[in-house]
Amino acid sequence: MTEQVHALNIIGMTCSGCSDRIIRVLEATPGVLKADISHKTNSGRIVANSSEITATQLVEIVKSSGFEASA
Repeated sequence: MTEQVHALNIIGMTCSGCSDRIIRVLEATPGVLKADISHKTNSGRIVANSSEITATQLVEIVKSSGFEASA
């Protein structure tokens, strides 16, 4: 298993509840090992299994949670 760190810009978070929601969704996704999301900096750092998930997929997961994101 090869781990890869993805950095995302996330727009639309207004509180720690928003970042907690994104963390829960991401960490429930197969291939995601750890998600650190900050509503204060509008950013995220996701550690994932590189063979299971891509940055594009992570962006789409965040968008499906109701936020804007880019890699």
